[in-house]
Parts: sequence; C-alpha cells; structure tokens
Amino acid sequence: MSERSFSIRWLGRVAFADALALQEDLVAKKRANHSLGDELFLLEHEPVYTIGRTPDQSSLRGSAHLPHPLFPINRGGQATYHGPGQLVGYPIIDLRRCGQDLHRYLRWIEALLIETLSSFGVSAQTRTGLTGVWIDDRKIASIGVGVRHWVTMHGFALNVCGDLAPFDQIVPCGIANVTMTSIEKETGRAHSVREVATRVEAIAAGHIARLHEEELAQTS
Repeated sequence: MSERSFSIRWLGRVAFADALALQEDLVAKKRANHSLGDELFLLEHEPVYTIGRTPDQSSLRGSAHLPHPLFPINRGGQATYHGPGQLVGYPIIDLRRCGQDLHRYLRWIEALLIETLSSFGVSAQTRTGLTGVWIDDRKIASIGVGVRHWVTMHGFALNVCGDLAPFDQIVPCGIANVTMTSIEKETGRAHSVREVATRVEAIAAGHIARLHEEELAQTS
C-alpha cells in the first residue's frame, strides 16, 4: 500500500439526507479512483432515527410513534438516534488499501473514541460481543458502518451533551434496557460538540497513520 492522504472536515449542523448524499458521492469517486485520499466528516445532525439493512425492525417498536424522521440505510445494526449534542463521524476509507479487514476497522473506530473520551477524563471501554463504546453498562457511543466495494461509509455517533430522551422511543442498537449516557452526564461538565470534534481531529490523524502503517508492515 502506498502512502496516501487523510483529511478531516468539520461540517457543522447538517441534515441527514444531505450528509448521506455527500458520503455517497465521495464513496463513488473513491471506487472509481483508488488514488483519492481518505476522509473523515465530523458533524451534528438535525433529529433523526436510522436503522440498518435488516429484516428485523423490532428495535423501532413500530415507527408511527417516532417524533423525528426515520431513514433506513445501508449500514449494519439496529435502530439509533442522531441529533443535536451528538458528534457524528463518517470515515470514508478505502479498505482495499488497509487490509480489507472490517473487524480491524471497527476496532480502530472504538480505539479512536476511547482515546478521545480519555482526554476528557472519561474512562471507557468495549464490551465483548457488542460493537460500540461503554462506561460500565452505559453506552456512550454507537458504531454502524456500511461498506461498498471495500470503501466505508457511515461510522460513529458519540453522545456529548443535550437531550438523550429520544433514545427512549426505540431499543437503541437492539439492546434491551440499555442506558445511554454522554460526556456531560459522566463528567458533570458542559462541552460543545465542536470542542469534542476538535479533539477527535487531533487524535484521528495519529490513528489513521497507524492503520496505514500496520498494512504497510503486513505487505512489506
């Protein structure tokens, strides 16, 4: 794998449909041109629910009661909520040049989030058999990815601050009786989504460099 660029873009508050179109456009371009660099979009969404490509829709508890729009999308996993106060990250990464290893990619996202949380004094970890990031039995970040011809889209949602009540309308990620938490709830301090995004930007560059270096070592 030859060295390639990695860029990060802060998009601010973006409607879900607009962010989805932006991802799909870049994924199509990267599929056609292997030399394009990897990117990470960081943003907030207007309130929205999403669910992955699964015939089991039980995590929605039906959909007529939902207070915000619902988008079925091409990622793995059950229902989740996105909204103000949550940092959403969409890495668009060509896994054809990172070992074509989806498991390693998911662990990379988890490690990025755990290190980010640690920088705010929050000790987080993974849980065996469950994708995402946790503080004991409380879930602070959800991960759901899609892959087209080994180019990734969708990604992670890290709860920073604000109202978590919309999660009560669904079974988050299909996990019964899960408690959702946020950086604000865990620390008792208010942090803006932009502040956390800036921290992710600083940490992500090192993480993607290690992801690339590991593949170089494996192919050398």
